[in-house]
Amino acid sequence: MTDDVEKSWAEAEWADSLDEELEMEIDDFLVAKDLAYIADKRHESPLKRKHYFHELLRLQAELVKLQDWVQHSGEKIVVIFEGRDAAGKGGVIKRITQRLNPRVCRVVALPAPTEREKTQWYFQRYVPHLPAAGEIVLFDRSWYNRSGVERVMGFASDDQVEQFFNDVPEFERMIVRSGVRLIKYWFSITDEEQQLRFLMRIHDPLKQWKLSPMDLESRVRWEDYTKAKEETFERTNIPEAPWFIVEGNDKKQARLNCISHLLTQLPYDEVPHEPITLPERRFNPDYERKVLPEHLYVPEKY
Repeated sequence: MTDDVEKSWAEAEWADSLDEELEMEIDDFLVAKDLAYIADKRHESPLKRKHYFHELLRLQAELVKLQDWVQHSGEKIVVIFEGRDAAGKGGVIKRITQRLNPRVCRVVALPAPTEREKTQWYFQRYVPHLPAAGEIVLFDRSWYNRSGVERVMGFASDDQVEQFFNDVPEFERMIVRSGVRLIKYWFSITDEEQQLRFLMRIHDPLKQWKLSPMDLESRVRWEDYTKAKEETFERTNIPEAPWFIVEGNDKKQARLNCISHLLTQLPYDEVPHEPITLPERRFNPDYERKVLPEHLYVPEKY
């Protein structure tokens, strides 16, 4: 391979890597015709696109170093992502996991509890998902459902909510005492920003699946969710596991700020690795590759 060929191949691979991120970003450019009247309300990010991608890839490279350190040291990491619907939690989680090994870093997004789970100790269904040594677990919503959606929507009684507030500080202290590093993020957006994002989802067929009846009801009960959030902070912001608020009105800033902050919360360093050498392939002169039936191949439409 000549230097020019190697360079062009490497450049193509780099471009593919950027395209992967662009595929996740492209929805920021899609404004349905029905939403033309709110287009002028959508704020421009102060981050230049080139600078955003540069910083995102730099931070993702640091996340890979963090992953190596977690595996090497046997650390156990839990990161909780809470906040209002459409606040940007999912976008940050995608960027964190995008270049990591799913066997090391996994996302937990539990569905509504079953009838059997409703009769269990409240925290019981979350415990099996806590990490073992060398693992990172990202909770896309967590046990804080009880002080949020369950409380506001009437799925939990006042006594159950009070019991939760009494129990959760000690539950989290137990987790931390067991050797788990517990980090909690709350994504905050304004009333108007949530409204615009919900409207985008309603009119964009690629995003309608993100809207549930519960999400729509959350618009009606905005103030109830605010009160629930305030009490949650007041009663669960403990020294062993404090809350960190991420301002989420600008998605790109929120992603970079959250990932950057997460990295500062963990004392990782670069793990030395032995140089990797690609071994030569063995060739057997007597081996003849079989011709496989044509119907086994996926049609090349593109």
